[in-house]
Amino acid sequence: MNDEYNPSDDIPELEQKPSRAFMPYPVSTLSPPIIPNDLTSFKTRGISEVERELQQKLTEIREQYLKTIDHFNWNKLVYEAEIRFEPIVGGTYHLYEMRNGKALSMIGPDQWPHKHLATVRLNVDRQWLIVETGKGIDSRALFER
Repeated sequence: MNDEYNPSDDIPELEQKPSRAFMPYPVSTLSPPIIPNDLTSFKTRGISEVERELQQKLTEIREQYLKTIDHFNWNKLVYEAEIRFEPIVGGTYHLYEMRNGKALSMIGPDQWPHKHLATVRLNVDRQWLIVETGKGIDSRALFER
């Protein structure tokens, strides 16, 4: 037990007052007035910065989404084309539009009179990478058909 005398023990608990230095309001008429800060400019700056950053992220996500859709559509187009040989991984081939559909060929566009859609390369993961699109080929219009 602690036998030391503490003067605050004589004062009832309700009468004990916190230090005036920590009061959230003026404690005397001579105290300086407490004026709340105007946070309008802080909020406005914060909102505009967050909005700008999120808008940029949305733009990047949209661009990545459109690239992924194009990549998917090109791969679908190549795999649905007529292929009369087994393509080798790393090999470069040419996709043509013919009378009866699309065809993948080893013959270059300067050696064949058919409409050249794209030059493609088969990756290790079996996805076709577009090396070059044919002259005047609009991929958006091509995939809308």
